[in-house]
Amino acid sequence: MSSTYSGPYGADDYGAGAHRAEASRKKPSFITRMVATGQPSTVIAAVLLTILMISFRPFQPSGPQLSGSGGDIVNQLGFGGLGAVALASLLMLVDRRVLVALLSPWWLLLLGFLAIATLNTPVPTDTMRTVAFSLIGILTVAAILTLPRDADAFSRVLVFAGFVILGLSYFGVVALRDVAVHQAYDVEAQHAGLWRGVFTHKNIAGPVMAGLSFAGLYLWRRGWRWSGGAIAVLAMIFVFHTGSKTTTATVPLAGMLVALPGLFGLRSLVPVLVIAAVTTLAVATLGIVYIGPVKDLAATLAPDLTYTGRTPIWDYAGDMIAKKPLFGYGFENFWLTQTVFSSDHPFDRSWDIRGTVHGHNGYVDMALGMGLLALCTAIITFLFVPLRDFARTPPYRENIFLADLFMMIVTFSLFNAFLESFFFRRTDPVWMLFVMSVLGLRLVARFKVPTRIER
Repeated sequence: MSSTYSGPYGADDYGAGAHRAEASRKKPSFITRMVATGQPSTVIAAVLLTILMISFRPFQPSGPQLSGSGGDIVNQLGFGGLGAVALASLLMLVDRRVLVALLSPWWLLLLGFLAIATLNTPVPTDTMRTVAFSLIGILTVAAILTLPRDADAFSRVLVFAGFVILGLSYFGVVALRDVAVHQAYDVEAQHAGLWRGVFTHKNIAGPVMAGLSFAGLYLWRRGWRWSGGAIAVLAMIFVFHTGSKTTTATVPLAGMLVALPGLFGLRSLVPVLVIAAVTTLAVATLGIVYIGPVKDLAATLAPDLTYTGRTPIWDYAGDMIAKKPLFGYGFENFWLTQTVFSSDHPFDRSWDIRGTVHGHNGYVDMALGMGLLALCTAIITFLFVPLRDFARTPPYRENIFLADLFMMIVTFSLFNAFLESFFFRRTDPVWMLFVMSVLGLRLVARFKVPTRIER
């Protein structure tokens, strides 16, 4: 039988605390009463999630570069402080059983590969700073998941963060168009007129808004109709204006793969459907580059299919992966380095590989930076383990709703990773939402999620 996931204190702690209070006949202090209600934990979680999504420098367009880059003193100090708050909250306000449950051998193994990839760079100390941002982000996500006392508190966290992100983004589109909307004078002039809101790029704004649309659906299912409906609709409108056809198509696909089977009592089919969809997308993207028969078929049926110039990048990356298959070239130590600039490049290639900042495919970049062994570990950690947790979720109303939310985000993110790269990319909001969902599935599979109003 699952334990009760009751937030910072275990169920026994509440009973023991009440007994001691009655025995001592002392009126609890104001701070004690506030902590007992869980309100400070909810506020902390809401603030952490909001800052993690919009960063300490919203409205800072930088082309395809990601928020939280290592050279920004504001982000260094800000995210350092954020990590300190998250760590203190975890140690003081969260049940130790919940913290232990977050530990996963697959995550530890993957982090081990990350450590090897960090040392496998010319200047490991510089790379460590980048890795530190990602680790701080993961720590902060753990606090966001475990601080809320119940489903209602977590819903308030989502509502607060969702409306702040949406409000600022729409405000930017109206009043700060030069920074909240891609302009013709930007590095990527082809994106002119597309919305990015508080984020640095439309390819970050789109997936984050997709995650908010799933959060809105979750709130709607819980009975929070006005807030949930508003968040879902506003987020999807924003997705349309980012110009991302992939995001627009995969958001409803991910939602239907997870939600529809449950409506017909076929929830156990979700893992099978997700694996089939991910495999199909892998063949449709990387398969037309790396699998001979698929490549020939694509050349016949769709000879101009390049996924906006991505296939030449993947083709080149595949050749380079073959040269260092086990441990790769080191974490973030491939693109924009001499390894690329000094390589032989065919003059008739449709895309200049030397100018790309990443491989536009998370799986390819994982293999390049950390090796094929790390990629296999990541596939297990990011796909099969979450699906196992989803299948093991106990049949409680709140657990089911939360598991569906997290699974939708995981599924969508796995789709998105075939065309964008975000795994372990500092505090990239897309990466943070993905980590939150993977770890969230781990929790809902192991603890009953309480609610103040049992339905």
